[in-house]
Order: sequence, then C-alpha cells, then structure tokens
Amino acid sequence: MATPLTFLTSQRIIRMAYEEAGLVPSGQDLTSDQYANGLLRLNDMAYLWQTQGLKLWTVTELPITLVSGRRLYQMGPGYTVDMTKPLRVLQAVYVDSSNIRRPLVVMSKEEYTRLSQQTQQGAVNSYYVDKQQYTLDLYLWPVPDTSAVTGTVRIILQQQVVTPASLTADTGFPPEWAIALRWGLADELATGQPQSIMDRCEKRAKAYREALEDWDVEDAATYFTPDQRSVYYSTSFR
Repeated sequence: MATPLTFLTSQRIIRMAYEEAGLVPSGQDLTSDQYANGLLRLNDMAYLWQTQGLKLWTVTELPITLVSGRRLYQMGPGYTVDMTKPLRVLQAVYVDSSNIRRPLVVMSKEEYTRLSQQTQQGAVNSYYVDKQQYTLDLYLWPVPDTSAVTGTVRIILQQQVVTPASLTADTGFPPEWAIALRWGLADELATGQPQSIMDRCEKRAKAYREALEDWDVEDAATYFTPDQRSVYYSTSFR
C-alpha cells in the first residue's frame, strides 16, 4: 500500500526558499546562520497564516466539563482547560444527559457586557469568547446551574499549527502546502534582491497561497440562517 509523502521538514523548505530568492546557487547547502534565520522567519510566517482563512485540519471538537456556578472557562497552558491556547471558537453546542445537542448563540463583547445579570444561573443558551494574550476565555450564559452541569458544552475550535523547533521537525502543514510555504518564505527572504526576483517571489507566493485558501474549504454546501437576535432591534430609520 502506498504511503503519502511526508517531506515538509523545515530544512527542505528553507533551503529551497533561499534558492528561489536567489540567495544561494542551486544545490548549495546553507550556513547555520542562514538556517537559523530561515527557521525564525518560517515560524513567524506560519503564525500569521493561521490567523487568515480556515485551516480545516486544525478544526476539532472539544468537550468542556461544566461546573455549577462557574461562568468562565480559560483555555491555555495551566488554566481551567489545560491545553495549547487555541486560536478561535467557531461554534458551540450544549449536549444534555440524553445526548441531545442544542446549538448555543454566540455573543459579542458589547452584548455580554450589557447583560444585567452576568452571574444569573440556569440552562446555558449563549457564550462569549474573549481572546487574551495567553488564554482563550469562554464565558457561558446563563451560568450553568446544578441541572445544566449534567450535560457538557462542546465547542468547535481552531487549534494552532505546531511550529517546528528544529530543521528536521515537521512544519505542521500537510504536503499540499509545500510549494506555498516555499514561495511564501522566499518572498520574505527576497527583500533587497533585484526587483525582478522580488516581483517573481511576490507573485508566486500570492498565487500559490490564494490557490490553497480557495481549496481549503468544506466539501458540503454552506447555508446561512438569519440571526434570531434581530427581533430585538428596530428596523425603522432614525
């Protein structure tokens, strides 16, 4: 049985990016300083790319064990939910003791802060996500009571891609991202090179990145439904 290619090591991407940027001749190995510089730039680029578009392989479902009277659940190393800080919460559902799922409504910061009783307890129907430096904070409302904690809240979240710490470590991206990472890094390295090289790197980096972002979508059709909270707002012009 054939096995998929697993060639996305940092060393391979960095070496080829230096070649594409015209900084080393084809086939020549890099110095330790060039590898170190390339690894730092590759990691910086990967962190930025994770904030743009949807990387489907990073999307997972996480169950949150509820505690009666607790409204804040912090996701991060050493916090309420001990894990690598996720990037964002995409949606959430409440699953009762009979395994019946009920979608929760997401609130903005303004909507949450305007609640008259943030500590009101009851059946959870909404959530607010606060992005902090070291944690992703999930606020539930109403605050789960003794009845609500018999179920769980399951959140669909986007996790971080683990960036490589060494040249032989995997980049955390699947093989189809190889050419986009290579040219993206080449574009970062090409600053100060002749204009023709900078233009070529910029053009190819943009084209390959856009092609992958267009591909990185769900196969099923997406349907949008009206926000039921709209009933609370006036439709008249003022």
